[in-house]
Amino acid sequence: MMSSQWVKHAINEINADFQRSADTHLIRLALPDFPGIWLYLKDESTHPTGSLKHRLARSLFLYGLSNGWIKQDRPIIEASSGSTAVSEAWFARLIGVPFIAVMPASTARRKVEQITFYGGQCHFVSDPCQLYAESERLARDLDGHFMDQFTYAERATDWRGNNNIAGSIFHQMSSEPFPIPDTIVMSAGTGGTSATIGRYLRYQGHNTRLLVVDPQNSVFFDYWQQRDPTLTSATGSRIEGIGRPRVEPSFIPDVIDAMLKVPDGASIAAMLWLEKQLGRKAGASTGTNIWGALQVAREMREQGRQGAIVTLLCDSGERYLDSYYHADWVREHIGDISPWQQALA
Repeated sequence: MMSSQWVKHAINEINADFQRSADTHLIRLALPDFPGIWLYLKDESTHPTGSLKHRLARSLFLYGLSNGWIKQDRPIIEASSGSTAVSEAWFARLIGVPFIAVMPASTARRKVEQITFYGGQCHFVSDPCQLYAESERLARDLDGHFMDQFTYAERATDWRGNNNIAGSIFHQMSSEPFPIPDTIVMSAGTGGTSATIGRYLRYQGHNTRLLVVDPQNSVFFDYWQQRDPTLTSATGSRIEGIGRPRVEPSFIPDVIDAMLKVPDGASIAAMLWLEKQLGRKAGASTGTNIWGALQVAREMREQGRQGAIVTLLCDSGERYLDSYYHADWVREHIGDISPWQQALA
């Protein structure tokens, strides 16, 4: 197939997949102790690949194809802690190109299994800070394309409202008691989703505040405060999918209204608390979001304000049965979470 014909075919395959897909649900969660305050979860776990990163992967593939970077039979290489790699492996299989995920050796086993199920390969590194250099090396040696989500996530998605997550949230909120949320709470992995939401809020003229929550061992919070792009962390985030040990190009601090550093123990405690409210499991990054959303709810209650808070259910907890939902693993890698559980109780 000629190159231009193949690109046209690949883009059509991705667009056809989008037409076959429904939007994700917006779940309203009752908070009896917070009268007049409504909490909503945008459930991104219902995408075909099970996470928020399905949206990002679609955008990155369309961006790469339109720019002429993705070529027939040439491999796609991505640096990822898991969920983005799962989604990109799925899209790579859809258009018939090889896929290699460069990922930390500590990545959840279930994610590794999903990547290989979709036909991708996993290339492990012991140090998360090696992800970028190793991905660039593989792309160079194999004559492939390094997708580089951490650079292109903030520009691959149309933030003005063309099928992005922010437009979806406001459309689904239109008939709720408070259709314009007081606050949207979002954790940052690449920074692409927070950039999309923050830009959308300004472009549409909404008064909604964007709060970005950041886990331990991530430099985003410090960068937002100090604006020092050279900041690094000696260790990677223990909350898979969010937090970075260096400042990423896709993280846009000026579209963020406020940030909150969330202890890892609080993320896990909030994740387990949410399981009891929903009757099903979500991942630890969702726990980070929930902890932040509950702090907003407490602040609103103390100030006598009412309104809506929206956050994301990023992925399913079924991927983390051997880690975040395993008590021995949590004790060893996170520590004692009982103080955070008592605070939630």
